[in-house]
Amino acid sequence: MEILLIAFIGLVVVGTLFLGAVALVWTIAKAAFCVALLPLKLLFLPILAVVVIVKVAVVIAVVSAVAAVLIPLAVVLALLLAPFAILAALT
Repeated sequence: MEILLIAFIGLVVVGTLFLGAVALVWTIAKAAFCVALLPLKLLFLPILAVVVIVKVAVVIAVVSAVAAVLIPLAVVLALLLAPFAILAALT
């Protein structure tokens, strides 16, 4: 009975050490991979910045174009509907 308990404790210790070693190797490999890819990240950073700037410029252009169409349309509608609003207010 005691030998089974000792064997079980040994198995738990070996399993814990194995999982710890796997976690350590995984962390070291992940860090090495990040360090190896750092030059590529730094190379693509200016490209990403240009893409973001172009995207923002396109969004601003689209919003201003929509505003340029909607504002005169709102003014024309206000001029056309003003007499009806005045008439409705008087009755």
